[in-house]
Amino acid sequence: MESKRVQSRDKKVKRKEILEKKKTIDELIKAASSQLDHLHSFTPFRHYQRNGLSVHLESGCGDNLSSPVKQYIQNLLMVNMEAPYGCEWPTEEKSKRREMVAPEARYLFVREVPIADGNGSVEDKGPMVGFVHFRFTLEEEVPVVYVYELQLEPRVQGKGLGKFLMQLIELIARKNRMCAVMLTVQKANLSAMNFYLSKLRYVISSISPSRVDPLTAVEKSYEILCKVFDDESKAVLEV
Repeated sequence: MESKRVQSRDKKVKRKEILEKKKTIDELIKAASSQLDHLHSFTPFRHYQRNGLSVHLESGCGDNLSSPVKQYIQNLLMVNMEAPYGCEWPTEEKSKRREMVAPEARYLFVREVPIADGNGSVEDKGPMVGFVHFRFTLEEEVPVVYVYELQLEPRVQGKGLGKFLMQLIELIARKNRMCAVMLTVQKANLSAMNFYLSKLRYVISSISPSRVDPLTAVEKSYEILCKVFDDESKAVLEV
């Protein structure tokens, strides 16, 4: 009888711990998502000037995009992603249009500025040359930053900007107490796969199709990659 009471008490304690942990995680996600300008804490990262390129970064939200910005995002997605997606692109394009304007979508917009004005004054900033779309969310009950898109115009690629932006995303994730950065990459996009796996040291996640069921993974056109910051989350997202 006493043993049953102990077991019941232990179950209640365990259940309470689980609920408290879930509440804490939900509050982390809510707090991170409520911030409108994630560059506020990283002022030096608002500017990038290297390899003949000078840009200024701005924050944005999915439910507050102007019509020109929406059109720019759609056009750049088509330029960069139509080929990797192949015959899947018409369906994916519709999905990406919905994702683009979701209230939880957060953005870093990249605008070119004159080299002579490397500090990127608001008055002199030029055309947009890329963007990052990211969100604070849960994957397998782990709080993460999920990068939906990292898109740069071809003419500004290969200048270190993509690596700079991903490092900034990782800083934003850590500051908001997220446990990992995750993203999806098309297998056909070999340059992107090499960029994340070789240059940035991301790994294929345990929740990626090729890890979940290798026998049916050949039917999937993508991999889910991650960079995890703590051992407990690694046990869930990497192993």
